Amino acid sequence: MRGILLAGGNGTRMFPTSKAVSKQLLPVYDKPAIYYPLSTLMMAGIREVLVISTEKDIPLIQSLLGDGRQWGMELQYVVQRRPEGIAQAYLLGAEFVKGHKSCLILGDNLFYSDSFEQYLSRAKTFSGGATVFAYRVSNPESFGVVEIDESERAVRIEEKPQQYISPWAVTGLYFYDATVGDKAKRLKPSKRGELEITDLNRMYLSEGTLNVIRLGRGVAWLDMGTPENLLASSQFVQTIEQRQGLKIACVEEIAFLNGFIDVGQLHQLIHSYPQCSYRQYLERMVQNPEIHMIRKPGSAVA
Repeated sequence: MRGILLAGGNGTRMFPTSKAVSKQLLPVYDKPAIYYPLSTLMMAGIREVLVISTEKDIPLIQSLLGDGRQWGMELQYVVQRRPEGIAQAYLLGAEFVKGHKSCLILGDNLFYSDSFEQYLSRAKTFSGGATVFAYRVSNPESFGVVEIDESERAVRIEEKPQQYISPWAVTGLYFYDATVGDKAKRLKPSKRGELEITDLNRMYLSEGTLNVIRLGRGVAWLDMGTPENLLASSQFVQTIEQRQGLKIACVEEIAFLNGFIDVGQLHQLIHSYPQCSYRQYLERMVQNPEIHMIRKPGSAVA
């Protein structure tokens, strides 16, 4: 399975900050925002990832993440010339995902749960079709919304419905089978001129292959894409990390605990970092691995 991390767009909700700096590089408490969706892909066991962003932002993101080899991964990059909807990711990444199942995550989404790794594992068990994650919200009119029947099957999916159909919003995390590229090519722009991810999901719904996993009360799903939400996300991460003494979305830790890198490679990474609290955390992890092994990375993933 391969992953796509969509970190493009114009960042208009973060203007004027986003005029000079990619919103995915802004700090969410103690690490760049892009670490959070990247860590979700890593927790799903995905090691080959395509990062999509703007011509201006790709060099900055690449200078941060590199080619991924330091974490036992392979990162590739492609430029999004114009933002034309979330589903555009599968046109830009057509060759990358060809013949493979894939997972798409939006660059401003943060997930946290003690059991999130189990949700990801469940999504990977479906043999075909698409899988979306539904999250209960108080303002469904602001999201793509899915209606679910008693047997946990999707009945209808609508983008920002004007009339109430369901409290279950579709999050920015999607699993697709190898047919997604061909389906994306058949999409037509919506009234707002975008290739809608909801329309792509409707194709699977019409085939009867749209799976839905409802995220329970113990899961946090946060959008880091506005000034207010960026601050709220930072405060959330700070509260959890300071309380538990365990980091959320520490990519080196996840790479190590998932077996992407060995202890020798982890030591090399640590020694390449300057003296800072992030390095000290990794040093403590090496010295006391039993503390971190208690939880597996899924209990602190974003």
